[in-house]
Amino acid sequence: MRQRRLRSHKKKVVVIGTEATVSSHAYQRALEARAIAVREKACPLFVPLVEEGWVEHPVTEQVARIYLSEAFAGETGDFSADALLLGCTHYPLIKALLRRVAPAHVAIVDSAESTAQEVARQLRVQGQIEELSSMLSPSKEKKSESTADSTLKFFATDSAEKFRKMGTRFLGLPVKDVVHVDLKE
Repeated sequence: MRQRRLRSHKKKVVVIGTEATVSSHAYQRALEARAIAVREKACPLFVPLVEEGWVEHPVTEQVARIYLSEAFAGETGDFSADALLLGCTHYPLIKALLRRVAPAHVAIVDSAESTAQEVARQLRVQGQIEELSSMLSPSKEKKSESTADSTLKFFATDSAEKFRKMGTRFLGLPVKDVVHVDLKE
């Protein structure tokens, strides 16, 4: 996989994610391998707030203020991060709110966006991007739902039924074929 440049001039990043993501230290290991200092912060309440549709709710903003103040606490001297990495697929939905709450000098890096760009690049290399683009983009001659349904397959580490509901909201597409997967370390 091609290495992407992280928007951090200081090479100091705060990573926020679910408890499981932070506990895995996957982002920390990957960033430290590139000589980037990392501070991790689990933000478990963001997922249910996003799933409730409270992306601009005062409760979500208050929770974000608490989490980010803890994540950036003591941001003087040796550790002063200039990037906030969103380490959960739900977090981009509250990106605008996080932008308002995060310190002004901090760049927000959406790992889902970076991952999607890398997947698109890999699909282009393999000559598969045109097929995927035609399935996801509306066209004058709209494809039938059954064609898209039979072509797209989704994998979820949480409830498949919850993903069907949320995926439809997030993607704006009918989500039918969802397979639950259990990720082992």
